Amino acid sequence: MTIRTVDLDDTGWLLDGEGGAPVPAGRLDEHFARVLAPPAWASDIVVYVHGWQTSPASAVRAAERLMELAEAQYTARRALYPALGARFAPWTVLVRWPSRSGPLLGGYRRIRDRAHALSTGEGHAARVIGQLLGALDDGRADPAAAPVLANRDGQYLHLVGHSFGCRVLCEAVQWAAGDRPGRTLGWSRPGPAGRPFTVDSMLLLQMAAPRDAFDTVFTALARAPLRGPVVATYAERDRATGLWHRIAEKQRGIGGAGIGPAPEPVSAIRMRPPGDAYPKEALDHWFVSVDAGAVFVAGRGPAGSHSDHLRPETAHLLLSLADHSR
Repeated sequence: MTIRTVDLDDTGWLLDGEGGAPVPAGRLDEHFARVLAPPAWASDIVVYVHGWQTSPASAVRAAERLMELAEAQYTARRALYPALGARFAPWTVLVRWPSRSGPLLGGYRRIRDRAHALSTGEGHAARVIGQLLGALDDGRADPAAAPVLANRDGQYLHLVGHSFGCRVLCEAVQWAAGDRPGRTLGWSRPGPAGRPFTVDSMLLLQMAAPRDAFDTVFTALARAPLRGPVVATYAERDRATGLWHRIAEKQRGIGGAGIGPAPEPVSAIRMRPPGDAYPKEALDHWFVSVDAGAVFVAGRGPAGSHSDHLRPETAHLLLSLADHSR
């Protein structure tokens, strides 16, 4: 399995490989075109941004594990995903950023502030990842040349974040939205016109952000280049976004209690077992809050089950989003 990596420094700027030199501002698009050209064999592109307490090597293992689970789930239960056809061939891009800290409240606050600063103020992650997504869009397979692999806009693009990585992703999509008007969330809505790229689904696993973040912070997602829904999981035993988040930010996080107030109604569902199909109507909403409390249960110490997201049920949810994107 090939995982393409994109490394950011502590300001969110792109590095030329792990520990490499910063890529000059005027060469971002050139760099992405050189190292991130989507292969013609890929049916879907998955961009994964890791979360708190993740080393570069652990980030690779996490991305590999998620895609291994997806491959195993698809192989064993292909009939659950009829729109994917006989071949699901994802290509994964992993975005790595400095997320290590002490395990207690001070460390939590430090990485919370870094995740926010990466993409706002003096940070650059939103711009860099936004341009990365644009470069991936430019490099998607021509649907006329590869009709089996691509939709009318090219290969399908799915965003997956974990923990604080979800914040980084949301800021990047907001940056890409810019001042462009219109609302594009939900598969049943008309496709966006004149956008730099479209995202077919966005899966946020145990998001470390306040429950009202979509109503107060990530408000531009209502006009972002998203063709599919924003889906966020939560679990009661996630202490990082429960206890620590409540102490640090005066309210529980999305990963601990689900999506709160949002610009549009929030659909609430339970995470389904790997053999239980998600009907399209369960996921075809602006915002979907998924109760994974019966699934994400493993984990001790201050973070609880915060990192118990690499499960067959998660792969099933990702595959279902890919299937319903068709």
